[in-house]
Amino acid sequence: MGFLAVIIAAAAGFGFGAVWYMALANPWMEAAGITAGPDGKPMGDSPTPYIMAALAMLLVAGMMRHSFALSGIDTLGKGLVSGLGIGLFFISPWIMINNGYGGRPFKLTLIDGGYATFGCAIIGLVLTFF
Repeated sequence: MGFLAVIIAAAAGFGFGAVWYMALANPWMEAAGITAGPDGKPMGDSPTPYIMAALAMLLVAGMMRHSFALSGIDTLGKGLVSGLGIGLFFISPWIMINNGYGGRPFKLTLIDGGYATFGCAIIGLVLTFF
C-alpha cells in the first residue's frame, strides 16, 4: 500500500502543479524569461520538463513517506502541516538561494516556492490519507 500511496501522492502534487502553473503561466513565463509563441505557450516546448517533474514528484513523495513513517506522522492534520513545513522551510529557501545567485526575479521565487509549499502540503495530506 505504501508504494501506491506514493504514486497517488506524486500524481496529486503533479496535478496541483499543472493547475498552479496554468493559473500563473504569464507571470511565471515573464519572471523566468521564457518567450511565448503566438499561441501563448512557451516556444520550443518539450516533454522533457514534464517527465523530469513527474520523476521529481515520485522522489519527493517517496522521501516524505519515509520521513513520515519514521516520525510517526500518521494523521491528515499532521500530514498537511508537515508537508507545508517541508515546502516552506526546506524547499522554498533552496529555490530562493538558486534564484538569488542566478539573478532571477524574486517574483519567480514566490511562484515556484508557492508551488513547492502547497504541493508538499497536498502530498503530505494524500500520504496520510492511506
